[in-house]
Amino acid sequence: MSHPNSFYITTPIYYVNDVPHIGHAYTTVAADVLARYWRLRGRDVFFLTGLDEHGQKVQQAAAKAGIDPQVHCDKLAPQFQDLWKRLNISNNAFIRTTDISHKSVVQQYLEDLFSKELIYKDNYTGWYCTFDERFWTEKDIEAGLCPDCKRPVERISEHNYFFKMGQYQNRLIEHIAQHPNFIRPESRRNEILGFLTTQKLGDLSISRPKSRLSWGIELPFDKDYVTYVWFDALVNYVSALEYLRATPSREQYWPASVHLVGKDILTTHAVYWSTMLMALNLPLPETIFAHGWWTVNGEKMSKSRGNVVDPNKMVDQFGADAFRYFLFREVPFGQDGDFSQSAMVTNINSDLANGIGNLLSRTLTMIERFANGTIPALGTPALPELEALIAATATTLPERIDQGFTALAFRENLQAIWELIGLCDEYIDKAAPWQLAKNPDNHPRLNTVLNTASKALRLLSVLMYPYMPQTAVQLAQQLGLSFDFSKPMPQTVYEWETPLAEVKICKGAGLFPRISIGSETISVGLKESAEVKEIDKEDKPGKPQGAKTVNDATTPPQPTTVTLAPTTATPKTSAPAAAAAPAQITIDEFMKIQLKTAKVLTAERVPKSEKLLKLQVSLGEGTEQRQIVAGIGKKYEPEVLIGKTIVIVANLKPAKLMGIESQGMVLAAGDSEVRGLITLLEDVEPGTKVK
Repeated sequence: MSHPNSFYITTPIYYVNDVPHIGHAYTTVAADVLARYWRLRGRDVFFLTGLDEHGQKVQQAAAKAGIDPQVHCDKLAPQFQDLWKRLNISNNAFIRTTDISHKSVVQQYLEDLFSKELIYKDNYTGWYCTFDERFWTEKDIEAGLCPDCKRPVERISEHNYFFKMGQYQNRLIEHIAQHPNFIRPESRRNEILGFLTTQKLGDLSISRPKSRLSWGIELPFDKDYVTYVWFDALVNYVSALEYLRATPSREQYWPASVHLVGKDILTTHAVYWSTMLMALNLPLPETIFAHGWWTVNGEKMSKSRGNVVDPNKMVDQFGADAFRYFLFREVPFGQDGDFSQSAMVTNINSDLANGIGNLLSRTLTMIERFANGTIPALGTPALPELEALIAATATTLPERIDQGFTALAFRENLQAIWELIGLCDEYIDKAAPWQLAKNPDNHPRLNTVLNTASKALRLLSVLMYPYMPQTAVQLAQQLGLSFDFSKPMPQTVYEWETPLAEVKICKGAGLFPRISIGSETISVGLKESAEVKEIDKEDKPGKPQGAKTVNDATTPPQPTTVTLAPTTATPKTSAPAAAAAPAQITIDEFMKIQLKTAKVLTAERVPKSEKLLKLQVSLGEGTEQRQIVAGIGKKYEPEVLIGKTIVIVANLKPAKLMGIESQGMVLAAGDSEVRGLITLLEDVEPGTKVK
C-alpha cells in the first residue's frame, strides 16, 4: 500500500495523433489543481500525464506520411508538452508508451499473467472498429456502425490471445459495492454496476497479429503478436512508478489516489484495468473519477463542424489563469459543460476583473493613499457585524475548501472563495474608508478596514493558487508577502487570527483587464473607484500617522480594456431608427418555449444590486431544484416570495447575472419597472406545464 501522506494523481494518456482540445485541457488542469492544492497542504504528490503512442491509427497515420511510426510520434509529442507548459501544468512526469522501460514492464506483466494461465489463445470472429481499436459483438453494432464512434466496422476472423477477465466479475461487483468512492460520481458508479450486474462479462482480447498491426509491444510469449493498445496504455499508471523516478517508487505511491478520465473511457478503466490489477495481485486505485464532455455553443464539438476549442488560442486571447478559472467555475465537475466565448468574457469581467482584481486594486490604492503604502495594524471596529461575518467566513473557509478538494467539488470551492470576495467588497462599500480618512478620530476604524481587507487577500491568494497560480503569485507579491508556493504553506497562513501589519505593499498592474467585443463592453469592468473620486475632492483630508496627503499621491491608472473584434460589423447611423413593430412568431416557435409552475423555496438579495433576487425554486418532487436570478427586487422583499407558486421559462439556456448563474426566467408584468408577478388563482403542483 502507498504511504499515507502520498497523493498520486493521473490523467489518461492521450492519443499522440490527437490535436489538443478543451477536453484534454480540462482533465489535465483538473489534475493540476488537485496536485497544487495537496502539495501546499504538505502531501507528497506525484502527478503523471503522458501519451499513448501505439496502435493501428498511429501506424496508418505514419504510413500515410511516409515516415517511421516512432518519428511520427516524436514529431507530435511536443504539441501536448508545450501546451502543458503554457497552461502551467505542474506534472512530475510525462510518460510515453514508446519508452523502452514502459515496454519492459508491460511485457513483464504479460508474462506473469501467461504463466498463471490467465491468458489463453483462441479463434475469434467479430466486428472490428479501427478507430476505437476494439471488437464488438453482433448485438453491439448498429446498422453496421460502431456503437461508440459511429464509424463503419469490418468483420474479422483471427486467432488472438485472451485475458480471463470474466472470472473477476463477481469480485469486481463486490469491490464496487464495498468502496463507495471507487467510481465517482455516483451516476457513473451506478452505470458500471448496472453493466456488471445485468450481463455476463466476457474475456478480453489482448493481442493483435503482426500481419495486421505491427506497431505495438510484442508479446513475450509469441513474437507474431503485439499487445492490445489498452493493455499497453493502462499499465502506464504503474510502469511510470518503476522508472520515471530516481528510484522505483510503487510502494510509495500505489494505489493511485485518483485516476481522472473522461466518461467515454470509464469502462476501460473501471472494468478492464480493475480486473487486470486483480489478476496481477495489485491494489485497485482509490478513486476513478469520470467527468463529462464539453459542447460548444450547445453543439457537439467536432472537426467537421469546425468548432473544436483550441486551448492555445484561449491562452493567447485570455491568458492561462482566466481559461483555467472558467473551466471549473462554469459547471460542476463530473457534469457536461458548454463552452462559449461570450460566457467566458462575461465570466472574466464579472468574477475576475470586477471581483478579485478590483478588490486587490482598491485595497492597495487605499493603503498607498491612507497608510503610506504599509498595511496598518488593527484599530477599533468599523462595522462589527460585517467584520465578525468576514472573520467567521474566513475561519471556516480553509476547512470547506479541504472538504471540497476531497470531494473534487471544484466549482463549489470557487463559489465559496467568491463569497469571501463579495463580503469584502460589501464591507469596503459600507465602511467607506475614504470618508473615514477625512477625520483623524476615525483613523483607528480606517486601519481596521485596511487590515481586514489585507488579511482576506492574504488568505485568498493561497486558496486561489491551485486554480490560478500566476494570479496568486502576483496577488501575494503586490500585497508584500514573500510566499513560496513551491513548498507546503505554513498552517498560520490559513488562520484568520494570524497578524498582518507593517508589511510594505508593492502595487502593480491590475490582475485582469476587462474585456469588450468591438465597441460594446460586455460588463461594467472594474469600478471607477468611488473612493478615489472622494479622495480627490479634498485638498488635504485627515490621514493616519505617516500617510500621504491626496496631493502626494498620483491617480491610479485606469483599468485596461481588451477589445475583441466583433464577428459582424454594425453600421452606425446618424439618427435613431424608428421603432419596429414586434416580430411575429409562429405557433411552432411559441411551442418551443416551456412554461412551468415553480414553488419558491428560498429567496435572497444579490449583493450590490437593488434589483436582483436569487431564488431557489422547485419544479416538483423527484426533480432538481433550480436557481433563478430575477430582476424583481425593487417590487418584492425576498421573504414575501417564499412559498409562492410562480411561472417560469423552464428551457431557457442558463446565463450569468452579476456572476451568478440563472437557470430560467421568472414571468412578471411591467415594462421598465416590474408591476406584478405572474401567479395562479388555483393551487397547482410545481412543475405543471403552462399553456
